[in-house]
Amino acid sequence: MAQAVNINFRMDAELKKSMEQACSELGMSMTTAFTIFAKKVSRERRIPFEVSVDPFYSENNIRYLERIAQDIAQGQAHFGEHELLEDS
Repeated sequence: MAQAVNINFRMDAELKKSMEQACSELGMSMTTAFTIFAKKVSRERRIPFEVSVDPFYSENNIRYLERIAQDIAQGQAHFGEHELLEDS
């Protein structure tokens, strides 16, 4: 077996805690989880899951929200009442 090396990177503390808990529930360490990920990437030559951007943060939606915020700030926004939906 090849000599093991350490890899260091920064991660949000809450994310780390959440991942440690998830890995523990799966019966593995974070090191094992990252090793599985690295082996899969190496073997498949791709990220082994879909990586996408939340459409809420798309350029079009951000521009739309900025226009609405500007209308509100200028007092030009028109709000109307609507019927509430019943939860059945």
